[in-house]
Amino acid sequence: MRNSWWKILAVGLLLYTIVAGMLMDAPRLPILNETIRALHFHVTMWFGMILLLVVAVVNSVRYLRTQHLAYDDAASEYTNAALLFGVLGIATGMLWAKFTWGDYWSGDPKQNASAIGILMYFAYMVLRNALPDLQQRARIGAIYNIFAFAAFIPLIFVLPRLTDSLHPGNGGNPGFNAYDLDSNLRVVFYPAIIGWTLLGAWMASVRIRMRRVERAVEEKLINQIS
Repeated sequence: MRNSWWKILAVGLLLYTIVAGMLMDAPRLPILNETIRALHFHVTMWFGMILLLVVAVVNSVRYLRTQHLAYDDAASEYTNAALLFGVLGIATGMLWAKFTWGDYWSGDPKQNASAIGILMYFAYMVLRNALPDLQQRARIGAIYNIFAFAAFIPLIFVLPRLTDSLHPGNGGNPGFNAYDLDSNLRVVFYPAIIGWTLLGAWMASVRIRMRRVERAVEEKLINQIS
């Protein structure tokens, strides 16, 4: 129970995000109106994804330094959890775009960059599954993960700012903070980021334990056969 406090916190924060995000007063911004509530899901999931990817990269670096498969397990599963949030972030973003821009996919530079970034990480999963040797998979996966993250960050944060974009804070458009002085968004927005991140860490930790159990069973069977 002492080690589960953060899981309870994750559930509490996400319940708060869903209820407060849907029911609390929201600023009536031009065009956005009530769709501003999507901010608590679309944007916060992507923030959670970035934080999970940071943890994954740190573990990839630690694997390359130690060659310990536990770090590879963590890197892989934190990346998988981040990828799930990335896909959900794009899906919620498409719904938001339909109501504010008139189409699910308008070819916006940030939309395109996000899709490319997600495909990069799908390629990471395909690459890992194509390598049968555990150490080779871990080593190549770690190198790919580090370079993928180094490309992903400028792809979604830097390049869209250099071109015309409909997204707030990009292409000359003001960010939310520039024209939104309503604190109701902030009291949900920041807890939502923490909640999604903790949920992703929870999912990754379960998958890591499953990997270790599977590896232990395989090693036991091999020892029995030999």
